[in-house]
Amino acid sequence: MNTQSNKLRDLIHCGIFAAITAVLAQIEIPLPLVPISGQTLAVGLAATILGSRKGALSMVCYVLLGTVGLPVFAGATAGVPILLGPTGGYLFSFIIIAYLTGFYLEKTSFTLPQAMIANTIAMFVSLLLGTVWLKYVMGLSWVAAIAAGVTPFIIPGLIKAFLASWIGINVRKRLITANIMQEYKASA
Repeated sequence: MNTQSNKLRDLIHCGIFAAITAVLAQIEIPLPLVPISGQTLAVGLAATILGSRKGALSMVCYVLLGTVGLPVFAGATAGVPILLGPTGGYLFSFIIIAYLTGFYLEKTSFTLPQAMIANTIAMFVSLLLGTVWLKYVMGLSWVAAIAAGVTPFIIPGLIKAFLASWIGINVRKRLITANIMQEYKASA
């Protein structure tokens, strides 16, 4: 396959994961400031399946779609006010954690144990970044920010980290076997 075909295929993969994130964002449990949603599951899937650059690019696409007004964020919301509101830190963290998760897997191996480590670390990074943002945007104390932005998300986050790892590694293997995606080769 030529380089242009590979680039087009990569862009299609990124677009698909931006769309998957938009769909999973609508699966939510409302909480006062920040809902529990399927977004972080989608981020973990994107990174585990696509790797660092394409996983992060898919999240850039997702955030841009919401920024320009498509209702892709949790609760079918969109726009700059959402990005500047209580959930903005979590949304921006998706780009970072997709890159970090994929990078970790590229430097170690695309296996279930490594994916669990990567997705669990990513969950805590997202909670950290989102909670810092939440604290400053809402003017909360650290105790209140942690109570609203971390505590309710630990158990669901660990479950989503496991699901993203297990589903992601299995789907990745199948996509490579079907020649729909190329195996990542670390550069020397």
